Amino acid sequence: MFGIGIQELLLILVVALLFFGAKKLPEIGGGLGRAIRNFRRAATEPDEIDITPKESKDPSGGDPRKA
Repeated sequence: MFGIGIQELLLILVVALLFFGAKKLPEIGGGLGRAIRNFRRAATEPDEIDITPKESKDPSGGDPRKA
């Protein structure tokens, strides 16, 4: 797909291992996986509907007792 072979992937993995360390890599991978999962979920879910009442132009303020 991107033209990256096994040798390039191994080189990237070794550089990441040296840069971040062995203990930090699983945390980074887990965080990246959660971010991708949340992005996919947000892209497929419909937008939430706002059901808060709008302000009334009625001079009584929408209160039926004041009418």
